[in-house]
Amino acid sequence: MPQLYVPILLGTGREGRQSEKVARFVLAQAKAAGLDAELFDVRDYGSAVTIPSWEKNSRAKQWQTAVKQADALIMVIPEYNHSFPGEFKILLDSLFKEYVKKPVGLCAVSSGAFGGARMAEQLMSVFNYLQMVWVGPPVYFPKVKELFDEDGNIKDDSFLEKLKKLFADLRWYAAKLK
Repeated sequence: MPQLYVPILLGTGREGRQSEKVARFVLAQAKAAGLDAELFDVRDYGSAVTIPSWEKNSRAKQWQTAVKQADALIMVIPEYNHSFPGEFKILLDSLFKEYVKKPVGLCAVSSGAFGGARMAEQLMSVFNYLQMVWVGPPVYFPKVKELFDEDGNIKDDSFLEKLKKLFADLRWYAAKLK
């Protein structure tokens, strides 16, 4: 089975972000599952304004190249005020055609009990408009402050199986959409 290239985007630039623990955990599990995974941080592409996909954007060039080469994508996105972070949307909107028919998995993060479910519902419509292939259900990481120990290790092993299923689904969709 050929190795899939799967960029993982950490979609928040907030200081003290808990989502970074999730993103690093997802990256480690993806690599352990044999995916060619690479972590991208929305902080590295910061812009105060949306740069449309039809304009050249040197800040997003590395992200654009990764998305073009990707077999699938994983987004690790926190829920802020029932939605997704603005900096994530600004980066997402910097591309368009690169996302078409690209399988995308979501790891939704929140400090509350719903694990980012409200954000995921909103993001689904954005992914649909971008013609991405939503691979669901999302992997929800609720009460994120309680999920990891002080060394960054996950306390709940059920997330290992949830991610294995997500990776298998991404492989299946990537093969079908080649």
